Amino acid sequence: MSEFDFDLFVIGAGSGGVRASRVAAAHGAKVAVAEEFRVGGTCVIRGCVPKKLLIYGAHFAEDLKDARRFGWNVPDCGFEWTTLRDNVLGEVDRLEGLYRNTLDSHKVEMIPERAVVTGPHSVKLASGREVTAKYILVATGAWPIMPEIEGAEHGITSNEVFHLEQCPKRIVIVGGGYIANEFAGIFHQFGSHVTIVNRSGTLLRGYDEQIRDRLLQISMSKGINFRFNAQMERIEKTDDGTLCVHFQSGDPVAADVILFATGRKPNVDGLGLDSAGVDLDDKGAIKVDDYNKTSCESIYAVGDVTDRLQLTPVAIREGHAFADTVFGNNPRTVDYDCVPSAVFSHPPLAGVGMTEAQAKNKLGTVKVYTSDFRPMKYVLAGREERALYKMIVDATTDRVVGLHMIGPDAPEILQAAAIAVKAGLTKQDFDDTVALHPSMAEELVLLK
Repeated sequence: MSEFDFDLFVIGAGSGGVRASRVAAAHGAKVAVAEEFRVGGTCVIRGCVPKKLLIYGAHFAEDLKDARRFGWNVPDCGFEWTTLRDNVLGEVDRLEGLYRNTLDSHKVEMIPERAVVTGPHSVKLASGREVTAKYILVATGAWPIMPEIEGAEHGITSNEVFHLEQCPKRIVIVGGGYIANEFAGIFHQFGSHVTIVNRSGTLLRGYDEQIRDRLLQISMSKGINFRFNAQMERIEKTDDGTLCVHFQSGDPVAADVILFATGRKPNVDGLGLDSAGVDLDDKGAIKVDDYNKTSCESIYAVGDVTDRLQLTPVAIREGHAFADTVFGNNPRTVDYDCVPSAVFSHPPLAGVGMTEAQAKNKLGTVKVYTSDFRPMKYVLAGREERALYKMIVDATTDRVVGLHMIGPDAPEILQAAAIAVKAGLTKQDFDDTVALHPSMAEELVLLK
C-alpha cells in the first residue's frame, strides 16, 4: 500500500492539467484533479475556443457583402448577438463534457473543489478534506489583470465578455495585445463602435513590425479608433448607465462596455505555495526547471502559471512531458524554439521564428523577402485590403529563420510553413517547391 492517497494530485483542470492527468493515469498512476470552476480551463471555457467561434461569426459580416459581387442576391442581414452567444456557450458545454469523459475514461478522480497546497505532499480541499500525494502538479493557468484606477469595477475582462446580455453599441477595449485586437475585430464586425486604448504607442509587441503596422493600417481603414500613449485616470458611470473613460490628457471617451485586455498574470494567489517552499519569480510565476520541477522536489508546474509561453499547445506539451518524465520512465523536455503563434484579428496574422529586428540583432546579416498582394477573392469583391507575407533568411546559410504574414487564413497557412522553419530549410528549398496555383499560400514559394 502506498503511503499517499494518490500518486499524482493535479490542481487545475485546464489543457495542461488534463493532459498530464490522462497521460500519468495511462502510465499506471493513481491520479486526482481538483478544479474549482469548470473542466477545460481558459482555452475551452473562456478563451481561444469560444473566441474563435465569435471570430467565425464576425467574418460573415464581410462575407455577406462580398457575396453580392459573386452573384448572390443577399439581402441586408441583421445580427442577433444572443443567438451566437448562446450557441457558443452551448458548444463550450459540449466540450467540457468531452474533457470530463476523458478524465473518467482514464479513471482520474475529478474533485470539483478548490485545492490549496499545505506541504510538499499535501493539499487541503475547500470542504476541509486533507489529501496526500507523492507528486503535486500545479496547472492553474493565468488570470486577467485589472488596472488599479478609480472605477475599474465598471469594466469587464475576457472572462466575462462571452456572457454579455447584448452587443454593445460602443465598446472601449483597453490594451494593445492579441486579446485586444481580436475582440476589436469581432465587435467591429458586429456593428459596435470600437475604440482601442493603449498606454504605449505599440500594438502587438513581439510581432514583426511590418506585419503589425499593416494590421493597424487595415484596422483604421475599417473604422476602428485608436488612442495611443493614453493614460487612463478614472472610469465614471453616469445615471443612464453610460461609462465614461477619463484620461490624464485628451477628451474622455463614452462607451457601453469597457473591456480590459491588459495582460494576464500567473494564477497563484492563495494557493499556499509558500508552505512547500515553492519559489516564484518577480512576476509571480512559478519557477521551474527544464523538466517542470519547482524548487520543491515533489511539486511541478506547467502552463501559464509558469509564464514561459502563454499558449495552449505549449501547456499541453508541458503536461505530457511531465507525465512521461515522472511516471513513464521517459524523461522529456519541451522545445520552445520556433513555436508558431497567431493573432485572430481581422484580418488574422501569424508568425514563426525571428522577426526582422530579432534576426538582425542576432545574426547580423539577413535577407528579407516579401510579397505584398491583394488576394484574388478581394479583387473581385472590390476590396482594397492587401495581404503581406515576409520571409527572414540568414544571409550566410540561406536558412529561413522567420516567416510572418497577415491576410486571410494566415494561421492556417503558417502552420504547415512552420514545419519548414523548424526543420531548418533554406530559401532555395522554398524556391524549388512548385507553386500550388491559384492559392494565397503559393506566395511562400514565389517570394522575391
